[in-house]
Amino acid sequence: MHDQDRTFQRWTAKRKTQVVVEILKGKLTIAEVSRQYDLTPAEVENWIDQAQANIENGFRSKPKDVEQLYEAQLKDAHAALGEALLENKALKKLQRSAESAENS
Repeated sequence: MHDQDRTFQRWTAKRKTQVVVEILKGKLTIAEVSRQYDLTPAEVENWIDQAQANIENGFRSKPKDVEQLYEAQLKDAHAALGEALLENKALKKLQRSAESAENS
């Protein structure tokens, strides 16, 4: 990486990949990248975590596998959100009932 790279304002997936590969190859450390690009170590570690979580997709034989994985994750997220909304409604209803009983 060169000093001119510091002037970039936007971290594209390609640029993040280049940095993560350099770290995984041992050519750069997380601390070096953090200092060089004014990033927190947590941001760089997050990129590494994302890369490791998605590296399996690079070995898949069909691109649709990635889409199916995404769709499954999205479906799970929607289900979790729905459950949380229902739980929230139930708790609010219970709270109103409790407040109503106290006022009676």
